Amino acid sequence: MIRTADRQRAAALLQGFLDAGATLVETEILQPAGTLLDLYGEDIRARAFTTHDPLTGEAMLRPDFTVPVVQAHMNNGADVARYCYAGEVFRRQEIDEGRPREYLQVGFEVFDGTDPAAADAEVFDLIATALAPWSTHPVTGDLGILTAAVDGLTTSEPRRAALRRHIWRPSRFRRLMDRFTGKAAVPATRTALLAQVAETSVEALIDAAGPAVGLRSADEIAARVRALTEDAALPPVSHTEAEVIGMLLALDCPMAQAISPLRDMAVDLPSLIPAIDRLEARAAALARRGHTPDTLPFAPARGRTAMEYYDGFTFTFTAPGRLDLAPLATGGRYDALTSVLGRGRGVPAVGGVIRPGLLGDLA
Repeated sequence: MIRTADRQRAAALLQGFLDAGATLVETEILQPAGTLLDLYGEDIRARAFTTHDPLTGEAMLRPDFTVPVVQAHMNNGADVARYCYAGEVFRRQEIDEGRPREYLQVGFEVFDGTDPAAADAEVFDLIATALAPWSTHPVTGDLGILTAAVDGLTTSEPRRAALRRHIWRPSRFRRLMDRFTGKAAVPATRTALLAQVAETSVEALIDAAGPAVGLRSADEIAARVRALTEDAALPPVSHTEAEVIGMLLALDCPMAQAISPLRDMAVDLPSLIPAIDRLEARAAALARRGHTPDTLPFAPARGRTAMEYYDGFTFTFTAPGRLDLAPLATGGRYDALTSVLGRGRGVPAVGGVIRPGLLGDLA
């Protein structure tokens, strides 16, 4: 149950965003499941409540606001806008019975490509200002740096695509890197399959297997086996490039202090340079708003376990000494999401949300 005091706190936070120039936007609580499934795959079912409507099909109780806000913005054809919102979101909890399944979010979103670094700093500063009475602890990240590193690996595009797809799944990402660098042995079943393909043909193996069972067609199975064969013939990702990925995953220091080691890494992986330039511009923009990049915690990989649509700057605000509480506020940049929902027409975007109920737990 959402407390009256939490709704009042949400209203006060929302008013602050309105005073900052945002336009109030509302979204339906029931969201079409198709869009969310297209974005996240079947993984979304593990954390969303689903239902079925006889007329409109499968739907989900709103798991967050960003996706419907982006959809509305892209459908309206606007280029530059600032939005705010407040309302309930719903998340399934399969492990921790103590975590709420329904809670309030208050958010602020900026669609503006004029100066992305300034927009990042604007959102961070507005959230920090709203949370000032609670003495929170901010940390930052930048998934754009990790993505840039993956894009620069000297390997096949299918391998790079697989790594990009699993950036938000750290364990899976690490297993893929171990396989692509040759650190992990190829599964015996795959080795046996490829040996059989080498002796005959994919089509012959499919015919010998008997009637098809499952949803994949024979053509899809054949394409998958050929992709595995091509992958097996590739050389491993170089030790130097893999080492850069490892250093990026381990890097954790103040934002301003990260720039020099990142420049050093770019000597071996030049694809990092544009992302580092963006980080440096963001640090300067934050400094202009009174924040201190010399002490602001930063790790490129931070934010990997948040929402999958973050693809650049990320931030989190927590309550010091309260490890029992989820983050009080989170946010980040999601440029690619606007391109997906805009059917190829993207608008640089960044936003953040606050959980008023958790602030009440600090009182």
